[in-house]
Amino acid sequence: MFRIKARTLTIAACITAVTAVAAAAGPPWISIEYPSNPLDPSARGGFVTVRTYHHADLMSYDISGTAEGVVNGRRVTNKLEIKRLAQAGTYVVNWKRPAEGNWILLVTTTRDGLHMATAVVKVDQGGRVAEVNVPFRTVENGRWVVPRAVLAAEVDAMLRAPSVSIASLLH
Repeated sequence: MFRIKARTLTIAACITAVTAVAAAAGPPWISIEYPSNPLDPSARGGFVTVRTYHHADLMSYDISGTAEGVVNGRRVTNKLEIKRLAQAGTYVVNWKRPAEGNWILLVTTTRDGLHMATAVVKVDQGGRVAEVNVPFRTVENGRWVVPRAVLAAEVDAMLRAPSVSIASLLH
């Protein structure tokens, strides 16, 4: 009888430990705010503000981004200038749409070299944000929404079909 109780307690302890690790290591998220707050001196003049999260809490990550475009039939990639703001997990992207081409921005967060989340920002011909999407997959039977990396083929498809919603091009 003691063996059965000990085994049951051991199994319960293992399940509790796994659940606690999953909760602590839960999914990240990224969101885009447009336009950037003109009343915040450190964000003034920025194109978009980026907020990065662990669950619902703002959390800082390593962040980088590129402006991906097609100009006169030629593919162009430019690195984005991204500046960390005072509040944890908050950044401003400084970028101005070039006069020519179709453009999307990819803003990606990493931690210890591992992908955390990517926001895809579609920019219209007037230089305004037209659409934002965070590609994701679900895990644990839909319990978690987990961001995934954007595939190069998806970026190419978005640039070739600027009038199509980016959500419909993300698989």
